[in-house]
Amino acid sequence: QVQFVESGGGLVQPGGSLRLSCAASGFTFRHYAMSWYRQAPGKERELVATITTGGDNRNYADSVKGRFTISRDNAKSMVYLQMNSLQPEDTAVYYCKARGSWYTYWGQGTQVTVSS
Repeated sequence: QVQFVESGGGLVQPGGSLRLSCAASGFTFRHYAMSWYRQAPGKERELVATITTGGDNRNYADSVKGRFTISRDNAKSMVYLQMNSLQPEDTAVYYCKARGSWYTYWGQGTQVTVSS
């Protein structure tokens, strides 16, 4: 049974930092590219960052380049999103996603709110 446990979201002031974690189980984690997406109220879900199976390649949305860092630990089946210099426009529900050759799995999401 595929399962994700996302954590690390919450309320933070502008300029602050958060680290999101996504613990995966029920599939061969190291065979899947991992991504973080986000969806703000009234907006479509958008890709934030992607990391390849071995962690050697990472891609980011222009809006988060230089502020967010995606990483993974295949031994622990974990993917992380370090978010720095957070701004109100980063407020959204953040989802982790696993993409393999045949299957795609989504986490349940964690809320990030940036507000003073």
